[in-house]
Amino acid sequence: MTAVTDLYPTRGAVEVATPRVDPVVWSAPGAPGPLQPSELSDFDRDGFLAIDELITPDEVAEYRTELDRMIADPDVRADERSIIEPTSQDVRSVFEVHRISEVFAKLVRDPRVVGRARHILGSDVYVHQSRINVKPGFGASGFYWHSDFETWHAEDGLPNMRTVSVSVALTENFAHNGSLMIMPGSHRTFLGCAGATPKDNYKKSLQMQDAGTPSDEALSGFADKHGIRQFTGKPGSAVWFDCNCMHGSGDNITPFSRSNVFIVFNSVENTAVEPFAAPVPRPDFIGARDFTPVR
Repeated sequence: MTAVTDLYPTRGAVEVATPRVDPVVWSAPGAPGPLQPSELSDFDRDGFLAIDELITPDEVAEYRTELDRMIADPDVRADERSIIEPTSQDVRSVFEVHRISEVFAKLVRDPRVVGRARHILGSDVYVHQSRINVKPGFGASGFYWHSDFETWHAEDGLPNMRTVSVSVALTENFAHNGSLMIMPGSHRTFLGCAGATPKDNYKKSLQMQDAGTPSDEALSGFADKHGIRQFTGKPGSAVWFDCNCMHGSGDNITPFSRSNVFIVFNSVENTAVEPFAAPVPRPDFIGARDFTPVR
């Protein structure tokens, strides 16, 4: 296999900040697609784009019914693709939902969803990762500050920042039930984290992020420079965000659950190679090695 230049070093002896060398919006100016030029400009500047109603209330009800069915299914719970909350033993996430469920596969193929991914990334796309994230009330833990690309580069082998995520709300996302926080503009700097990748790191990191997390000093600098935006919204709303955004979410100690569908689209021109900072790739259900375009 031809060696691929590592543009974004990470998991070394020290933390290193590297300016982004990749575009944010990959489609040519004026290229046709579902996003308005102003939306693409905002996405390029901030690294994210919020949409008040990506799917309708009737569609939300269909997806919510399927989510509830899946997390109640003993076979799904026992599947290695399901991540269990350490304290409550509730289902926290179910990965590869577009392969487990035809209902969620339909969402992935929806032109309102995949069309926006193609427009941002300027190419056909495949699903690098899909999952449902469930934050039940009364103590579901959050996700610490991180850049997804840091993990996908280090442990999955994605060479370039040509990947975009969408989080679709299936329950109301309040400010107080563990909603998503992003540092706008943080996608312009890659923060390479210190410390080697432990063996089978994914088994721990999917429950509690450790390797690949920034230092308090770096996070303080990012927050001072960029600020923090918190995303709230009704069921059916969505947030698109760049793979290198610094983001996280807090614990949910309220009675109100927060359930979202999370889909990661990667360009077919940015397929995974060997991991840049891990001994072996993560399992396919977390970082896909099937690069078939979504049709």
